[in-house]
Amino acid sequence: MRRVVISGVGPVSSIGIGSTAYADALRAGRSGVSPIAGFDTEGFPYVMGGEVHDFDPGLYLTRLKAEEWGRASLFAAAAARLAVADAGISEAELATAAAGSCMGTTAGESGVLERVTEESLAAGGFGGVPPEWFRQVSAARLSLAVNRELELTADAVTLSNACSASNYALGYGYDLIRTGELDYAVVGGADSVMRWSHAGFYRLGALAERVCAPFDRDRSGIITAEGGAGLFLESRESAEARGARVYAEVLGYGMNCDAHHMVVPERASVAECMRLAHRNAGIEPADVDYICAHGTGTETNDLTEAGAVGDVFGAQPPPISSVKSMLGHTMGAASGHGAIAAALAITHSFLPPTINFSTADPEMAPVDPVANIARQARVDIAQINGFAFGGNNAIVILGRPS
Repeated sequence: MRRVVISGVGPVSSIGIGSTAYADALRAGRSGVSPIAGFDTEGFPYVMGGEVHDFDPGLYLTRLKAEEWGRASLFAAAAARLAVADAGISEAELATAAAGSCMGTTAGESGVLERVTEESLAAGGFGGVPPEWFRQVSAARLSLAVNRELELTADAVTLSNACSASNYALGYGYDLIRTGELDYAVVGGADSVMRWSHAGFYRLGALAERVCAPFDRDRSGIITAEGGAGLFLESRESAEARGARVYAEVLGYGMNCDAHHMVVPERASVAECMRLAHRNAGIEPADVDYICAHGTGTETNDLTEAGAVGDVFGAQPPPISSVKSMLGHTMGAASGHGAIAAALAITHSFLPPTINFSTADPEMAPVDPVANIARQARVDIAQINGFAFGGNNAIVILGRPS
């Protein structure tokens, strides 16, 4: 089996677009949360989101026509384009190689479906809806957008595993490279902020009014957010032959699904997923230097995640921080943004902070959330947690390249 490395990253987020801007924002503990502008929030009690206000697909895409694609697909293609550029590989080489994509998502192009519904109601039926809109609805368009933008000729796979979907995509791409089925893979995820999901999380009681404060005693929930995460995978031999810079090696992953509850994570299952990931990566818990948390800032997630970490790591777990405190919850892109943050942490030797933290929760297993300020630290092995509806857990382990 081949060893697999990450040689390019492409974050599109509310705190920065591109590896340098994203890393700078993580180091600064910058918040990307602001009043939602993507839809009319009149009537919503909570109106904050993690939108990418300055996203202009024309700045990043060369082949796709923005008007033919939904916002999530454009995020996916832009993130992939950035990751490929960051990897320094030519488009001509990609187009002739065994190269494909796998993108994760929660809602796919539900924003387009929302637009179709509104237009059909206004027009008195679907006959009044522009036919090209219907072609944009399918969630499968996310990976298709990546392949078309980059002219990749291998599989284009979209995984809709909700908030752990990017970790699923990363694991899938890792296997394809490891086994030699693909030479290159662009993986990650994308989602956009939209009215129905914002309303749904509010009705679920999972939405915070102004900020996301993971692991804090007074946390109140998530901030809905959007963006794209792209990671370029290839074998270590390939990266060495190209003389490419390598951010991190993918050491392994763990996945399980307990179906315990639609929205409530199960502590024992999450702990078992961590053990699966460690076994797959060939490491022990004591080897992990940093955990990039799922860290949604909800009462249920944080108690469950901290408890599971305590079950696996004991009384002194490694530092665990949540980039969702800065970005908001980017849903299908969330664990991809976490994986990019962890890869940058390994490369630049720092721990991204959990911002908005003020008071430890006495009901929670003790954790070091890297409160509010990034910390210089050598990170040799990082764990990225991703949990999703229905108990879909996916955890990826990254290591310093050797």
